[in-house]
Amino acid sequence: MKIISYNINGIRSGINKGLSDWIESSNPDILCLQEIKAFPEQIDTNIFDQLGYNHYWFSSEKKGYSGVGILCKEKPIHVEYGIGLSSIDQEGRVLRIDMKNLSIISLYLPSGNNMKKRLNFKFFFMKNFFSHVKKIRNQFNHLIICGDYNICHHEIDIYDPMKHQEISGFLPEEREWMTHFLNLGFVDSFRNCVQEAHHYSWWSYRSNARKNNKGWRIDYVMVSSSLKEKIRNAYLLSDVKLSDHCPVVLEIY
Repeated sequence: MKIISYNINGIRSGINKGLSDWIESSNPDILCLQEIKAFPEQIDTNIFDQLGYNHYWFSSEKKGYSGVGILCKEKPIHVEYGIGLSSIDQEGRVLRIDMKNLSIISLYLPSGNNMKKRLNFKFFFMKNFFSHVKKIRNQFNHLIICGDYNICHHEIDIYDPMKHQEISGFLPEEREWMTHFLNLGFVDSFRNCVQEAHHYSWWSYRSNARKNNKGWRIDYVMVSSSLKEKIRNAYLLSDVKLSDHCPVVLEIY
């Protein structure tokens, strides 16, 4: 099974850039999308029907903002929208599908780039999402949480760690939260397979950051520890440029 997570940074823009062709060529069994920035009625979903995917969307109430989606070849037995907290769910950040032996979450954790206005909300989200996952972790033995976490966990995950010590996305409190999150019983699938530095999933549009590989690894496919031995491969598709992020891939037996 191939599972891909991709912050598309605007699904309508992605479609115009060739998203459907890329999906057809990469052929994932499950594709988790983040930051779709559209309501379902604004998306040409026929292209996903034609590719043979069931598709589910959880949009932000705010127009052109946030939102997540999941495409899957096999029809899920249940779809869960949000975590049951309106102040979080109104931004469309968590979508879960339950299959027979596997549950998948598409996650778009908030950015704290506006340190005054959004950082507190980011920590509020992190606290409540942690509690939510801790609760459902007891219900699903095999759980995969794909998405844009907006956090670099270790120094190896960011191009200039000293420069970013006081910037959201690499704050000590955020990195500590990621450690606690993994300690719930999850494995960072990419780092399980690749230990080398200079692998990133997001690059600023400024200053030729992508060309110079000055990036951040903030997109993850986290798998429950019960699936660790089933990991066949995990990698980043840094050459795919439909967004300022790149797709994150997990292959499991």
